Amino acid sequence: MRFRTRLMLVLLTVVIVSQLATGVAFLRATQNDVIAKGSQRLEVGAKVLEQLLDARGEQLANNVAILADDFGFKSAVSTQDTETLYSVLANHGDRAKADIVLLSGLDGHILASSHHAQNSPMPFPQLFERARQEGKAVSVVIAEGQPYEFALLPVRAPNLIGWVGMGFLINEAVTEEINALTGLDISVVNFLDNNEISYLESTHDKQLAQRLMSGRGGELINGEYSLHSQMTPDAEYLSYASQLNSDDANHTYALLQISRNELLGAYRSLQWQLLGIIALILLFTVLIAMWSARSMSKPLMELAKAAQRIGRGERFTELPTGTERSETGLLASTLLAMQEGIAQREATLHHQSRHDLLTDLPNRISAQEDISLLIQRGEPFTLLRLAINNFRDINDTFGYALGDHVLVTLAKRLQHLDDSESTAYRLDSDELFLLVKQSRSDFAWRTRLFTTLHHPIDLDKSPITPSLSAGETNYPDHGDSPQLLLRRSDIALDMARRHRHTHQRYLEGQDEHHLRQLTLIRDLQDAVGNGELWMAYQPKVDTRSGHVNQCEALMRWRHPSLGFVPPDEFIGLAERSGSISMLSHWMLANVCAQLHAWQQLGYHVSVAVNLSASDVMDRQLAAYLASLLQRYRLAPARLSIEVTESAVMQDVDAAMATLTELNQLGLRIAIDDYGTGYSSLAQIKRLPVDELKIDKSFVLAIDSQKDDLTIVSSTIEMGHSLGLRLVAEGVENRASAELLSKLGCDYLQGYWIAKPMPADELPAWLDSYKSLSLPHPMSSILKTLQGKP
Repeated sequence: MRFRTRLMLVLLTVVIVSQLATGVAFLRATQNDVIAKGSQRLEVGAKVLEQLLDARGEQLANNVAILADDFGFKSAVSTQDTETLYSVLANHGDRAKADIVLLSGLDGHILASSHHAQNSPMPFPQLFERARQEGKAVSVVIAEGQPYEFALLPVRAPNLIGWVGMGFLINEAVTEEINALTGLDISVVNFLDNNEISYLESTHDKQLAQRLMSGRGGELINGEYSLHSQMTPDAEYLSYASQLNSDDANHTYALLQISRNELLGAYRSLQWQLLGIIALILLFTVLIAMWSARSMSKPLMELAKAAQRIGRGERFTELPTGTERSETGLLASTLLAMQEGIAQREATLHHQSRHDLLTDLPNRISAQEDISLLIQRGEPFTLLRLAINNFRDINDTFGYALGDHVLVTLAKRLQHLDDSESTAYRLDSDELFLLVKQSRSDFAWRTRLFTTLHHPIDLDKSPITPSLSAGETNYPDHGDSPQLLLRRSDIALDMARRHRHTHQRYLEGQDEHHLRQLTLIRDLQDAVGNGELWMAYQPKVDTRSGHVNQCEALMRWRHPSLGFVPPDEFIGLAERSGSISMLSHWMLANVCAQLHAWQQLGYHVSVAVNLSASDVMDRQLAAYLASLLQRYRLAPARLSIEVTESAVMQDVDAAMATLTELNQLGLRIAIDDYGTGYSSLAQIKRLPVDELKIDKSFVLAIDSQKDDLTIVSSTIEMGHSLGLRLVAEGVENRASAELLSKLGCDYLQGYWIAKPMPADELPAWLDSYKSLSLPHPMSSILKTLQGKP
């Protein structure tokens, strides 16, 4: 939509909305005022009705008083001359134009009445009680379902001898008089207890009155029209109700009404006048809006086109759009200023997107662009990826601010190298990058580089010497794309850091090994669900009995495309990627299920499982194992735990807490690969350990290597002195087995006894196994072997 059209629509919308809002508010206020005045008329009409009934009641009371003072009437009452009483009541009633007359005794029973049987009880007990208390009473009463204004006075001669009363029917004469005095429609209606109408007199015609009153008994009784006036449900009449009488059987109301048409007649005329005025204003507004939109939009459209061209990158030196003091002139100068601001911000953003905020070195994006450019030119170059060793320790020791100071200092040193052929970049938190326009780096150049970088840096008056490792790739020898060269430089850097080398050039095959590791880490997540993992079991022989009652559970993985993956490879990857906990939980559940299955078949063997360092630190491990033992109904003796020295030594206190909980469950604990780590006897003594497993590196050549024999013998002796059982793994021949048995080793494990086998093969192997006969421990064997040349 064009700006001119939008401007015109906005002006029209503002005027229309404002006019409509004003008109609606005015009409609403007028309508409310009309209804308020109507309510006042109804309330005035109710007061007129009240005054009229009061006046008629007073006149009625005067007529009754004349009758009560008549001597002949008193005599007839005293003698209870019934015939005379009826005659006198009829004559006075006719003279007073009363519709109902009665005489009662002192107890309220009827002596004579125009409407009631002689000796019947007083038909108006509430009125009679009030007259007795106040001396007389005037009120509206109901007789035979019709409302009467009735006056009841005492008859005295001179003492009280009875009560006489007269009443006028509240009929058409009353409603017509109220209508003549107030101009309001009035309906006098009496409802019985069941909301049926027993009497209705109205200034409306009979059908309309009947329709208006039908079903309104409940509303009137609930006082909906008595407190204030309101519209009827059909919104045709504004109504106000005045209660005339209410007792257990009857409810009488006078309902005053004004029709909606009468109320709003003048209002409708005013409404049409207001609509005419609004129409004229709108017509005038359309003409003004069209002229304003045309005069205002032309220069703005020119500026809009100029802004579009600026957005496309074009530049303007001036915009001819009137004087500088005009709004369009100000907008034009603002556009020119914006054009310059955009150019400056684009330059700043481009620099920030291509440079590191801390060191102001070019970043990874810049490195990739520069590498791509050199590849396109076909120029050979070298990439040197540098990482600060132990950078996290620097941050933890000196703080992040001083750690940033180290990065900035090294960045400046790289920028100021005496070599115009190199460009420095920052790739990551502790990684810097050097692009050198040489086919490969030589030893002398690297020596100068590391000498410069390793110069001490003063950190808070504490000089430290930074240590860096570097991974190198060369173009075109090691790749033909930026991504490949960067990845291989990362692989070379990883190899340098892992082997604690200062420099490592990428070697062919390392990338494939890296990709294999990534594949294994990725596929390890689904290996459990896909059924690729399985457990193998290797028996252990008790040297004293020669029987097999223990096995070690070993995890195996057959990858769908890579085939058999050695445990040493995927277990380490699982620990590095955080998947080891998932594997351990699966292994424990699988082993417990297998023990239960063997137990059902009558094979009561125990199984040792290996736990990683993260498993030993898991404080929920004991609870998980307890739930497995309970689920599979296994005795704790059926399961033992093996942990390596290195796993325990990572956090001795945490490991001790977890191992203690496992020991309290009744599980046996063994230290695996003992002799290869850095644990001490003091540390071993603190742990709840039951067994030591001597690493196979000391066992494989025990029958031929004197040093290995000495180490194993001392280990067995030391373990027994601490009350521990000893297990030797890696037993490959009978000579080693007999020698270990003579040294007092408790259990043997190795290929000479049996290779690891699937769970379904173990029962058959146990059935065919014949107990070994091994020599008993001999204390002299060590001395014998030590004496050999």
